[in-house]
Amino acid sequence: MKHVLEFEKPVVELREKIADLKRLTENSEMDLTDEIVKMEERLEKLEADVYDRMQPWDRVQMARHPERPTTSDYIEHLFTDFLELHGDRFYGDDEAIISGIAKYKGKPVTVIGHQRGKDTKENIRRNFGMPHPEGYRKALRLMKQAEKFNRPIITFIDTKGAYPGKAAEERGQSEAIARNLMEMAGLTVPIVCIVIGEGGSGGALGLGIGDRIFMLENSTYSVISPEGAASILWKDAAYAQKAAESMKITAYDLEKLGIVDKVISEIRGGAHRDIAAQAEQIDLVISSALGELSSLDDSQLLEGRFEKYKNIGEYTHLDL
Repeated sequence: MKHVLEFEKPVVELREKIADLKRLTENSEMDLTDEIVKMEERLEKLEADVYDRMQPWDRVQMARHPERPTTSDYIEHLFTDFLELHGDRFYGDDEAIISGIAKYKGKPVTVIGHQRGKDTKENIRRNFGMPHPEGYRKALRLMKQAEKFNRPIITFIDTKGAYPGKAAEERGQSEAIARNLMEMAGLTVPIVCIVIGEGGSGGALGLGIGDRIFMLENSTYSVISPEGAASILWKDAAYAQKAAESMKITAYDLEKLGIVDKVISEIRGGAHRDIAAQAEQIDLVISSALGELSSLDDSQLLEGRFEKYKNIGEYTHLDL
């Protein structure tokens, strides 16, 4: 791995020592098998200690990992015959959102997701996964098409947030997101949403209204970034770690709050360690969700979606 997070450095250093001993054994007459076995046992315990007890800020860092799988990675592993469709038919195409039609287990589906780059050049082209309004309008065009042809919709959420630039606001950023929220609430086809990295603010919600909401174990979902919250609450972004702990933005926190239906376990050390194995975990929840939702008629689907969001949070009714 090219990128090592601060909290996992002890694990990586021990792995490197084991690799060095194995190379030494292969290239010399020294037998270091016993030492290697002992160090591998130590590694197993250390990995459990580090990765099974991750703090909220550790998960924020993991969600932002440069090698973390993107929407296009999961499309490659989960679907066949993917055909990407471009443009919103109003302004242009936004590469921060990838969308198209595909087959899932032989049946047609519509797939939409935020798409960030794998390197600096691609990140610039895809605007670091932060969509403009035409991205959300493209997504909505594909969703309405899915409804017309009775195709389930699967969305992958992975964005720091919608792009806040002047041009995006001039082209109706907030209206585009608001329209997606309204339209997704009333679509008469199953919608399965999966947070695979960062789920930031309205930019994430623009693809996040569905019948089932899932999150990868090391992803986050929040109204604002920890740095942004720290800047507001303590006037200093350096308190981001403290903000991450208080904001309840991790998958397990959100599952307890009833916002997320299920947490998808990750490969120890993060989804980037084995994309194919991680895709298999996602495949299980998609298959189960579509199996449940496909048996519902339009009225049952919409009623269930309405109840899902109505039950999130707490409120008091006042008789005036």
